[in-house]
Amino acid sequence: MFKKILIANRGEIACRVIKTARRMGIKTVAVYSEADKDARHVELADEAVLIGPAPSRESYLVADRIIAACKQTGAEAVHPGYGFLSENAEFSRRVEEEGIIFIGPKHASIAAMGDKIASKELAAKAKVNTIPGWNNPIESAEKAVEIAKNIGYPVMIKASAGGGGKGLRVAWNDKDAFEGFNSCRNEARNSFGDDRVFIEKFVEEPRHIEIQVLGDAHGNCVYLWERECSIQRRHQKVIEEAPSPFLDDKTRKAMGEQAVALAKAVNYQSAGTVEFVVGKDRSFYFLEMNTRLQVEHPVTECITGLDLVEQMIRVAAGEKLGFAQKEIRRQGWAIECRINAEDPFRNFLPSTGRLVKYRPPAQNMEAAHPVPAEGGVRVDTGVYEGGEIPMYYDSMIAKLITYGADRNEAIAKMREALNGFVIRGISSNVPFQAALLAHPRFIAGDFNTGFIAEQYPKGFSASAVPHDEPEFLLSLAAISHRRTRERAARMTGQLRHREVRIREDFIIVLRDEAGGRDEIPVNVHPVGTMFNVSIAGRTHEVSFEDNLRDIAVHGYFDGKAFCAQIERIGLGYRISHNGTSLFAKVFTPRHAQLEALMPFKAPPDLSKVLLSPMPGLLVDVSVQPGQTVRAGERLAAIEAMKMENILFATQDCVVSEVLAKKGDSLAVDQIIIKFQ
Repeated sequence: MFKKILIANRGEIACRVIKTARRMGIKTVAVYSEADKDARHVELADEAVLIGPAPSRESYLVADRIIAACKQTGAEAVHPGYGFLSENAEFSRRVEEEGIIFIGPKHASIAAMGDKIASKELAAKAKVNTIPGWNNPIESAEKAVEIAKNIGYPVMIKASAGGGGKGLRVAWNDKDAFEGFNSCRNEARNSFGDDRVFIEKFVEEPRHIEIQVLGDAHGNCVYLWERECSIQRRHQKVIEEAPSPFLDDKTRKAMGEQAVALAKAVNYQSAGTVEFVVGKDRSFYFLEMNTRLQVEHPVTECITGLDLVEQMIRVAAGEKLGFAQKEIRRQGWAIECRINAEDPFRNFLPSTGRLVKYRPPAQNMEAAHPVPAEGGVRVDTGVYEGGEIPMYYDSMIAKLITYGADRNEAIAKMREALNGFVIRGISSNVPFQAALLAHPRFIAGDFNTGFIAEQYPKGFSASAVPHDEPEFLLSLAAISHRRTRERAARMTGQLRHREVRIREDFIIVLRDEAGGRDEIPVNVHPVGTMFNVSIAGRTHEVSFEDNLRDIAVHGYFDGKAFCAQIERIGLGYRISHNGTSLFAKVFTPRHAQLEALMPFKAPPDLSKVLLSPMPGLLVDVSVQPGQTVRAGERLAAIEAMKMENILFATQDCVVSEVLAKKGDSLAVDQIIIKFQ
């Protein structure tokens, strides 16, 4: 077994690998960029080596510096995590040539599966189901249309080297095929330096289901069941679960056996994932093989009880697998939500900056430790309260994993955990995840890869998410105000006859975006440690277990346990629960009468300016002062979290002034362009 390994990655996956290595008695070496000098993975590792400036192309993607760090520290092996160089066959080959063990598959296996066209040919030879299509590079748009007609619409046009949603289009007719081919080819050339494009049948109502495989250097290979990854936004996974609520045992077994056949065909030695697209009739077809550890590996760890990082390390050290296929358990149900630094209320734009508050929910599960039989909550993260979320890397803050006896229990634990996950200082997708978990179709398991686009065609807004008990949110606002008044009444030094008086009747005031106003009378009466709240002729019993200063509060509403977030903002209270958010002001009846006389301040008119929607680097300004711009034309491009975000004109306008230049680092809401 290795004495020391280097982790060629950052963030939560670096921290995850360190935990297993520490349990196995293996020392660890972290590598870090200048932006990550105070990162959590640097603190957790036994040693750390600076490998370059903040941009990943100058640090985490520079193979020479990582190999040099291995030699400098005496690391015998390198774990690549996921992303960066994890599926780079050349890096794997160079590491092996330098006498360092690559904790992952051999470079030949990575190369064979890294090319989408070559991998499909290999899959077909291994008798793995493949989607009908044209797997040779297509020379022209005209040829693409001809092929698409022969296959039958709809078809999917994909770049051979594509990934992350880039170089992919769905064509429903000849026009789509012609234009989609040209777009994919240009996108692939610019993003990957490889403009080869192929076409395959588009599976309707598709599900994305993947099989985890594990092979050793002694010819053994097994599958560790499946993961359901169909809840996606723009081809990026949002929620994953194991097992799949859609598969039956016969399909599950067939997919697993085909995944193993493919892994054996390329002499696969490590953990890997074979991805399939599954139709509504449970027909399944090979998509691609990911020759690395997956982001969503924890859900497989929960249902099997295996530590996948440990298995990768043991296989790399030359050990045989310690179990046969029939010995692999499938017990319980696990769900993972990716908690990302993005603003779901602003079209999921990246959000960077300092984590002013970071309070994950209570955990009783941890990576690299046995899974409790009763299930629970696990958080994999690489951040800490007070730390920075830099703009140079991916947007992941944490992975939230819950495990239960069945799917309903796992969902219930996840909903409670999301309600209790406090992140402030930057925006996160926690409200969106909470809304997804509460959606009837998700609960029923009735979804496919188009679920989010279908259910939220105009984007996500908390006001659009109905709460199953609206009086619950109003009750929390009223009680929070009553508790605030009680605290104020206990303050010493109050003037005689001017003391804070506590009353029981209040008016809750709600306003919509247009200024519409709604008044709701409420009565809050304390009964011991509880409160009786009367709204609209009904009385509810509510109790709290947390302090007034806590954002995440636990308690009971009409005898049912709850966890919600309550935050005082100015004169009002923001109440968040199950993806629904309510901002309420609570007044005495007289104060409510006076507040009604106050003029409504409408949001500022932003039609005359272009604001930066996120912190990032301005990589392009496409217009000049005096230029006439039409709606839909490109104005600027901002790079943040490895993504280039294009800003377009929302209406016809004339550029008055350009206030930022290419290369500027922008803050959120910083003015870039003014219009006449």
